[in-house]
Amino acid sequence: MIPPVLPSYARAKLSFVKGEGAWLVEADGRRFLDFASGIAVMALGHGHPALVKALTDQANRLWHTSNLYTVPEQEALAERLVEHTFADTVFFCNSGTEATELAVKMARKYRHESDAPERTTILTFEGAFHGRSMAAISAAGSEKLTKGFGPLLPGFRHLPFGDHDALRAAAAEPDVGAIMVEPVQGESGIRPLPDACLKGLRDLCDEHGLLLILDEIQCGMGRTGRLFAHEWAGIAPDIMLVAKGIGGGYPLGAVLATENAARGMTAGTHGSTYGGNPLGCAVGAAVMDEITREGFLEGVRARAGFLRQKLEGLVAAHPDIFESVRGSGLMLGIKCKATNTDVVAAGYEAALLTVPAGDNVVRILPALTITEEEIAEGIARLDAAASALERRTAAE
Repeated sequence: MIPPVLPSYARAKLSFVKGEGAWLVEADGRRFLDFASGIAVMALGHGHPALVKALTDQANRLWHTSNLYTVPEQEALAERLVEHTFADTVFFCNSGTEATELAVKMARKYRHESDAPERTTILTFEGAFHGRSMAAISAAGSEKLTKGFGPLLPGFRHLPFGDHDALRAAAAEPDVGAIMVEPVQGESGIRPLPDACLKGLRDLCDEHGLLLILDEIQCGMGRTGRLFAHEWAGIAPDIMLVAKGIGGGYPLGAVLATENAARGMTAGTHGSTYGGNPLGCAVGAAVMDEITREGFLEGVRARAGFLRQKLEGLVAAHPDIFESVRGSGLMLGIKCKATNTDVVAAGYEAALLTVPAGDNVVRILPALTITEEEIAEGIARLDAAASALERRTAAE
C-alpha cells in the first residue's frame, strides 16, 4: 500500500525537530552535526537570528499579495543582487528547477527577438543537474534522470565534460544559441570547472554570439568563498540561476540577467504566483546582508582552508575508505573507495550528516557560519565512521 507521502525519496529513518546553527536535534534528543545543510540550502545555519527576525517581522506585516502589484521587499532584494553582481534585472521564483525553466525560456526568447529563431539549441554537459522538471532533465540528459519520462523536450545537445574539441565544434553549429553549465557540478560528485575553462567558455560564447548561462543554484551564495563561483575566474555570464542558499531555508529562487539577455521577457511572457512574495524576499535580503557584510566571505575562505586540510588528513588516515578530496570553498567532496552510501550511513551512526553524490563521492556542505571547533568535531565523527567501516570490513 502506498504511503501518504509519495515514496520518491529513499529517506533515512531520522526525524529532526530543532536546528541550532550547525546542529540538528533528532526527535529522540540526539544532536547531529550538520555537514549537509539541507543540500547547501542552510547557508547561515539553522535558526540564524537575522533570518528569524526578518521572517517574523515580515510575517507580522504581510505574507502575500501578488505580482499584479509592486512588492517592495522584492524590489529591495533585486537591488541588492544587482548591486553585487553582473546583473541588470532579476526574476524571483520558488526553486532552482523553476529558475532553470525561465533561463531556457529567456534564452530562446532572446533568439526570437534577435531575428535568429533557429538558434534554439542549448549546449549542456555530461554530469549536469539542473532540476527535476521536463526542461531540466532534458537539459541534463542522463538516463538516471530521464528514464521513463520521455518524450523529452528537444533543443539540448549534451557534450562530454572536459572535451574542448567537441565543445568548439558544437558551438559553431548554426542552430546553437546558448551554453548552460554549473561552475561546480554538485550532484555528479563535486566537479569544479577550472577557471581557465570558464574563461574559455566566455570567450567562446563571445566569438559565436552565444548566451552563457551559469547554474549557481548549489555553488552560489558564498558557498565557494566568493558570492558566486564564477567570480574566481573573473568573468560574467549573461544569465544566472540562483536558489538554495539565497533563501537560507525559505523556498526562494531567482534568475539574474543582463538587460540584453532579458530583452525578450516583456509583460506576460513569464510569471509565478508565489515567486518574489514578501516573506521570501525579506528573508533573502537578510541572507544577502549577512553574506555581503565586511569580512564574512574572508571568514568562509579561512574555514574552507581549515576544513580541506582536515579532510586531506582524514583521507591519508583511511586509505581503504577514502581516495581524495575535491571541490572549492565549503563545497567539498570526498571520493571514496568504500561505497559512498555506506560512508553516509556510518556517519548517521556517528551523528554526522553528509550527502551522497555521483562518482562515489560524499559531499561535505556545512553552513558557511560553521566554526573551526565544529569542523574539528565533524572530522572526528567522520573519522569514527570510517573506523567503524574498516572494522566491519575486517570482520566480514
